[in-house]
Amino acid sequence: MSKEHRSFWRRHRGLKWMMVALLVVLITVAVAVSVVLHRAEPMLRAYIVSELEQHFHARVELDSFHISLASGLRAEGRGLRIWPPAEVDGVTVPPAEPGKPLLSLDEFRFRAPLHYAPGKPIHVSVLQLKGLTVDIPPKPKFLHAKEELKAGAGPSKMQQALIHLAVESIVCTDVHLLLESSHPEKPPLEFAIASLKLTDIQAGGIMKFQADLTNARPIGTVLTKGMFGPWTVEDPGESPISGTYDFEHANLGDFQGIVGILSSTGKYEGPLRNLVVDGVTDTPDFALTHFGTPMPLHTRFHAIVDATNGDTWLQPVEATLGQSHFTAQGKIVGVRETDPSGTAPPHKGHDISLMVDVPGARMEDFLRLTSKSGTPLLTGSLTLKTSLDIPPGKEPVHERIKLKGSFSLDDAQFTNPKIQDRIAELSLRGQGRPKDAKNKSDDTQVLSTMQSDFTMVHGIVTLPDLKYTVPGADIEMNGSYRVENGGLDFTGWAKLQATVSQMVGGWKGLLLKPADRLFKKDGAGTKVPIRIDGTRQDPHFTVDFDRLKTTSPERPDQKQ
Repeated sequence: MSKEHRSFWRRHRGLKWMMVALLVVLITVAVAVSVVLHRAEPMLRAYIVSELEQHFHARVELDSFHISLASGLRAEGRGLRIWPPAEVDGVTVPPAEPGKPLLSLDEFRFRAPLHYAPGKPIHVSVLQLKGLTVDIPPKPKFLHAKEELKAGAGPSKMQQALIHLAVESIVCTDVHLLLESSHPEKPPLEFAIASLKLTDIQAGGIMKFQADLTNARPIGTVLTKGMFGPWTVEDPGESPISGTYDFEHANLGDFQGIVGILSSTGKYEGPLRNLVVDGVTDTPDFALTHFGTPMPLHTRFHAIVDATNGDTWLQPVEATLGQSHFTAQGKIVGVRETDPSGTAPPHKGHDISLMVDVPGARMEDFLRLTSKSGTPLLTGSLTLKTSLDIPPGKEPVHERIKLKGSFSLDDAQFTNPKIQDRIAELSLRGQGRPKDAKNKSDDTQVLSTMQSDFTMVHGIVTLPDLKYTVPGADIEMNGSYRVENGGLDFTGWAKLQATVSQMVGGWKGLLLKPADRLFKKDGAGTKVPIRIDGTRQDPHFTVDFDRLKTTSPERPDQKQ
């Protein structure tokens, strides 16, 4: 060492020992921090696991956990799993699937300031969760939980722990919620939640939430906010929740046989398994896929929803289709469909069972849905009551739908001029006005009434007792109408007020007067068998002369 350096250290010997002391302190602090971290990590990890076990009364696993004291307390963990309670009141509670956890989390992290005071919690402003999956099992098969599940056995381990954490908010991304059904044939209800924020977390487990999720079917974005909790450990389906929702751009094409873009707003309240939901929906372009004629559909509904499986009871729905108002009540139940051949995996579907009441609507609004051209077969004022069942399946809706009920139609007119002209001619001749019928007078737009019981199965509407009335004529028929191609197949009897001679008129009518007695039956001036066949676009309206021969007065043994 040079003479100058020796002289420098002699003059600054105090500084030398100060630097050495500082280095020793730094090394000591580093060692102490290392020891603290080494001991704090398992202690904090044990605290987290213990608190979760205490809350859920279940086995908890945490694959890894690390903390750092750089810029405050930093902590992160990976591979967290919480299992359903193994036993309650001596009854074994099976998981949704063997070996399947109730909650699983890919990773979590949080930061907190290093302001620790014994007995005081460490405040965590934001707890970040990523890859959370919640799989809620069906309602457990027991009636009573252990007393410790209801009130807690002894003081909370949180109160006994040296380290306390107080979380102000939780932010979750990539969340998947599965609600299992107790029925093997029903698939779980699944929700993909893009983001979930929990705030104002209270000690009892009540918290505010705000979520952005994608509905499974129909696919659409749901924005919702409200209050949740506390979590009911012994039966998560009884956990209370309330809030509002805004459902936008839901594609009804996800359901077989219908199309349209639906939007809905509303509110809900109750336990998850028995939610009361009130809301409205708007679908400006509702249509049946096979026909493609869009109609505006608006509904206002009050429903009871089992959010653990999606089953819905409508009580009721008030709907407007076009200009027609009607109500429906019943249930929509999710089922799991299996391929009879066994070559395809099971897929989800819904079994719909409703009672529909149409107190006064327009027939054309309903018939447009089953018309590819948008032109209905009939117009008029409709009153209808029917049961409606739509089982799940891959066939179009109009082939799966089952109806059974009755209807009446007033002020009815056929939109096909060929049919309406024949009806008008029949009415005029039935009134004994053959000249008006021949000259196509202003009375050709005659209005009529219809009523009948009906059924619809596999796209075929069957009318067993159709009564059709126009001025001057009463028609009784039975037959069927095919929704797919508009096929008509009806037979029946036309009872007219006028006699045969009066319907023909003129000198021909005079010649037919002797025949009047042959057609006077059942109090009618004329009774003749008729037949309607062909299609909606090309109908055929004829008198069935073959049946007329077999029921003439000369054959009294034949049924009339």
